[in-house]
Amino acid sequence: MSNSFIMWSLTLVPWLTLFFMKKEEVKRWLSVAMFSVVLATIINDIGIGLGIWAIRETTYPFSQVLPFFYGIMPVLTVWVFKLAYRRFWLYMITNTILDVVFNFFILGYFLPSRGILDFNISPFLSLPITLLHAAVIYGYQIWQDNVLISPLAEYNIQPAAAKPLTQKTEDDDIS
Repeated sequence: MSNSFIMWSLTLVPWLTLFFMKKEEVKRWLSVAMFSVVLATIINDIGIGLGIWAIRETTYPFSQVLPFFYGIMPVLTVWVFKLAYRRFWLYMITNTILDVVFNFFILGYFLPSRGILDFNISPFLSLPITLLHAAVIYGYQIWQDNVLISPLAEYNIQPAAAKPLTQKTEDDDIS
């Protein structure tokens, strides 16, 4: 199997799993998934600048971005938030398991063995970075909920279709 096929698979195949999720759920979690991608891209650029890792092969015109940033990472973020949001410890345990697989097997072994990535840091040192990343995006989602949901609840905003057509008067109560 070629590296190009593997990288395109890491990009495209995970998005197909979102067809098993309701449209409203995908919309709800997509903003935190995109924030996760932006934050991971910043972490990636810092890591490249510090020589922590070097990307040797990619499929995109962006020469220093790995395909899982736009494929498996946002999709896994959506699924983890769907299944574990509002249960912080379950969320962190799930992320710890996924981050151990990511750091030790994907970044530490699989991608370097294929010549896609040079990983010049111990997985034990990169694990806290990915766990901090998970905690930050969890905080972002809590902030999003407070910004978007609480104003609606505070003012009891309802769509016009949910409001009664006529106002009830005292005369209506007498008859």
